[in-house]
Amino acid sequence: MQDYIKTYNKISSIDAIKIAPFDVNKRYTKPHRHNKYLEIVYFTEGEGYHHLDSKSYEIKPPMVFVVKKEEVHNWEINTMPKGYVIIIKETFLDKTLDRYINLQLNSLKNIQKIKLSKKDASLNPLFKILNKEMEQPKPQTEFIEGVLKALLGKIIAYNRSDKINDNVDKTTEFVDLLIERPRNNVAFYAESLNITSQNLNQLCKKKFDKTASEIIAVEVIKEVKRLLMYTNQTISEVAFQLDFKDVSHFVKYFKRHTGSTPLQFKKNQ
Repeated sequence: MQDYIKTYNKISSIDAIKIAPFDVNKRYTKPHRHNKYLEIVYFTEGEGYHHLDSKSYEIKPPMVFVVKKEEVHNWEINTMPKGYVIIIKETFLDKTLDRYINLQLNSLKNIQKIKLSKKDASLNPLFKILNKEMEQPKPQTEFIEGVLKALLGKIIAYNRSDKINDNVDKTTEFVDLLIERPRNNVAFYAESLNITSQNLNQLCKKKFDKTASEIIAVEVIKEVKRLLMYTNQTISEVAFQLDFKDVSHFVKYFKRHTGSTPLQFKKNQ
């Protein structure tokens, strides 16, 4: 074993994601839920309504709908629809090679629809490329995730205000810092951003509907698992690297979020 993680030594996420054309047989559906983490539905053609929880949205392509696993929805589409569906399973979050994709997906969790520009000539090709790659006998994980990251970036950009304010910049900087160096320390990120921990929490609640600690926990737990699985670092060394005040606190933190101790997790790998 080694003391660091090589970026290419990770698990494939291909089995945890599906990209396909919208099924025209599902123009009319009964209210239902999906046992998936997230669904992104992209329309280039079609007229009707998407009923999502207590809201009804008129389908006016080009547009994207985001459906979370807890939401109840159904389609009422009166004309022949065209577009694509991306289905993302819960396991994708653990298997993805690019941790930034997780944060992109997290930022979509409070969105139900996004109106797109008819002049945008790149979105449809990105969906088409992803679909074609998934149809290959051996889809390439790096390629799928690279295009998906670009596609999510385009979609998220449409949801942002035209006026980029300082608060948006701060949340972006926070995400970048977290990806670069996961640490169990809200104050560290607040200091780095020249804001208070309270302000950072407020910005995170507004942007992600989560506290800074909750966002940090997701990345820290993933990094702990990687270090335990792919390096020979001790429990103490992992705790120290991720800025826990002591090993006891680290063990309790890990068990609270995963249901097992770091040692139990390591032995089961």
